[in-house]
Amino acid sequence: MPKSEIHPTWFKKTPVMCDGKPLCLIGSTKPELQIDIWLANHPFYTESQILIDSEGRVEKFMKKYQLNSTD
Repeated sequence: MPKSEIHPTWFKKTPVMCDGKPLCLIGSTKPELQIDIWLANHPFYTESQILIDSEGRVEKFMKKYQLNSTD
């Protein structure tokens, strides 16, 4: 017999938000989804060379965990 109450709640109309603006509604296990990049503001599709994030991954990691590169 399958166990009951082990599956997450399914939201049929979850808004996908980018910069506070709703883009579309999809099904999800979360009540709201936040995204940073999508088709309309992605540099590849907009043919712009503007960098979305000027800080690199390593620098973000070091800053997040308060690590010094000299350690």
